[in-house]
Amino acid sequence: MNTQTSPVNVVRQGRAAHMQQLYRRYGIVAVLILLCIVLTFSNQYFLTWGNIADILRQTSINGILAVGMTYVVLTSGIDLSVGSTLALAGMVSASVITGAHPHGVALGLLSGLVVGGLVGAVNGVLVARFAVPSFVATLGMLSVARGLTFIYSGGMPIADLPDDFLSTGTGTLAGIPVPVIIFALVVLLFWFILRYTTYGRYVYAVGGNVKSAKTSGISTGKIIFSVYVIGGILAGLAGIILAARTTSALPQAGLSYELDAIAAVVIGGTSLSGGSGSLGGTVVGALLIGVINNGLNLLGVSSYYQQVVKGVIIVGAVLLDASRKKS
Repeated sequence: MNTQTSPVNVVRQGRAAHMQQLYRRYGIVAVLILLCIVLTFSNQYFLTWGNIADILRQTSINGILAVGMTYVVLTSGIDLSVGSTLALAGMVSASVITGAHPHGVALGLLSGLVVGGLVGAVNGVLVARFAVPSFVATLGMLSVARGLTFIYSGGMPIADLPDDFLSTGTGTLAGIPVPVIIFALVVLLFWFILRYTTYGRYVYAVGGNVKSAKTSGISTGKIIFSVYVIGGILAGLAGIILAARTTSALPQAGLSYELDAIAAVVIGGTSLSGGSGSLGGTVVGALLIGVINNGLNLLGVSSYYQQVVKGVIIVGAVLLDASRKKS
């Protein structure tokens, strides 16, 4: 009798496969819970509602960026320009509201979203139409959008924003911060699109195998173009919320935010090769990064060391992604 196919070995292999599946699906959740437990015993303020609200408020901005990044990464792309897009959109939105001829909060909010969408559209055209590698296209746009932000603002922040605008970042509804509510609505909307629409299936198909997707009749160029537009619009939304939360639009806002967004996506289980992943995992990844940042601040860890920790997390996430592909 072949020992490899004996009933005992079959059961063991089945259990091992089941445990591996549980690890892939819930491992990051277990890490988040364990980290929260450790921080609860390490600092008396961690589990207070005020601190939890701060974590959620901070996570909401990176989380919104990460939702858009998830769509891009699912198509095996990357968007390094979201931090600069965030700054440009926030600056334009604030200037429309507070300029020499203010046009109202509604138009200011819309203008920020439009600017973000336009930046994303340029990225999408470069990648989908001209076949420029997404890393190169968005790296160039990172510099272009940041430069445009400084040119547009003259290197100066825009302050004295109206209360109606500031409530987007600092207000609460039924005790819940408004940015958290916006983040939750964004997650629900784009989760539904990915899970239950034909478009969502096309996004996965393009990331899984672009040639097969094209052969099956999917307009792969339009799908790739659209995910960069989505990423840009959500970066614009995050820029608006950040400007409202800090009570001013800063030309240097969003520096290195793209790294946190990418880390949240990869930690959450979305493959950098595209075709597999979920928004649920991205949300947990964003929360994990938010908890780590908050915990290090509460423990008095220097911001320099925090950068080291973030770098280690990103490298670890990439190594974890590579191990998933081999297994």
